[in-house]
Amino acid sequence: MYSILIKNTQLEGREIDLLIKGDRIAKIGHNIEFQADRVIDGKGKSIIPGFINMHTHSAMTLMRGIGEDMHLMEWLEEKIWPVEKRLDDEMIYWGTRLACLEMIKSGTTTFNDQYWRVPVAVKAVKEAGLRSVQPYVILDLMDKSRSEEIKRECAEMYEQSKEWGDVNRFAVGIHSPYSVSEEMIVWASRFARERGLLVHLHLSETEGENIRSIKKHGLTPTEYLEKLGVLGPEVIAAHCLWMSDSDIEILSKYDVKIVHNINSNLKIASGYKFRYNEFRDAGLTVTLGTDGCASSNNLDMIETMKISALVQKAWRDDPTSMPLDELMKLATLNGARALGIEAGEIREGLLADLSLINTDIFEFTPNINFLANLIYSANSSCVDTVICNGKIVMENRVVKGEREIIDNVNRLYKKLL
Repeated sequence: MYSILIKNTQLEGREIDLLIKGDRIAKIGHNIEFQADRVIDGKGKSIIPGFINMHTHSAMTLMRGIGEDMHLMEWLEEKIWPVEKRLDDEMIYWGTRLACLEMIKSGTTTFNDQYWRVPVAVKAVKEAGLRSVQPYVILDLMDKSRSEEIKRECAEMYEQSKEWGDVNRFAVGIHSPYSVSEEMIVWASRFARERGLLVHLHLSETEGENIRSIKKHGLTPTEYLEKLGVLGPEVIAAHCLWMSDSDIEILSKYDVKIVHNINSNLKIASGYKFRYNEFRDAGLTVTLGTDGCASSNNLDMIETMKISALVQKAWRDDPTSMPLDELMKLATLNGARALGIEAGEIREGLLADLSLINTDIFEFTPNINFLANLIYSANSSCVDTVICNGKIVMENRVVKGEREIIDNVNRLYKKLL
């Protein structure tokens, strides 16, 4: 069993050693003596759980910078969906590798994806050494002629996923209530429940989405999904910006998991009054995501934490909103709970998904409050070493194959566009 011993690092303000055996944190203590396969000097560094990016579209790194300064539906219909028709396996592979590289560099060890050609993406994630949830995306645009084809492809991919191993998991992706027919929403939900799968969808991202839903169904998107019998603890709902008290009560009733994606919400001007306090007080599990690089332009969870907190404090006129300890849970532990994985904390017995943060830099000087420095002062360049599933995927900010990834994406994006 491969082992890693991290010596003389900081954990929550105290100096410790940390021993990893296989994929788990085996021991946390002082002066641990063990003949490990690798010994890492943690002096001048602090250890944190790996970030969990709960909503992204990984291979959209290929589209970073296209369709700027546009409204959401105009952006989707005129830029994104036409470009996506030209995607091939090679593009998905290298786009996903680039996403993994960026996430590793910024301390993310697990991500909840939603994109196309899933087997190719899984290959890329495995080679990068990260952990992911990969849904088959259902997006029929109300075209019922595709129903049987979608059902067949989803079932086939589910069977294929049994060969993926434990680190990458299959899920069902329902793009959104406005882009998927009622028949397919109901079928997808039933398919997932019968197999114990997660369901990942977009919900109430824009005010217009709510207005159209009320006009068409007489119900908000949340009420509509409840009517269809879709909501449940397996559902991960991204955005959830335009939520009434009644909507929040419904989501709480079914223990739906919530993903806040502040950067893309701000950039596309979908909204900014994410009702974090209300979600939290209703007992809902709130998590953070970056969205895809075509809308948020990066996959940096440290930036996501900072902007989430600043905007929350500003629109509420309340500096106590979204405090530091809650921010870290949103980016780590809450995501682990939502995905049902034993991670998100530095604790014996949990998965060895963690990062070493370089604190011997000006952003952490003076290091009076580590979390404040990490979230408000530093940026992702402070992430020195990343370990996922007990394996080193970055050390001293070096990721194997980085140059090859960048060169291939620079070659392919021109072909795509």
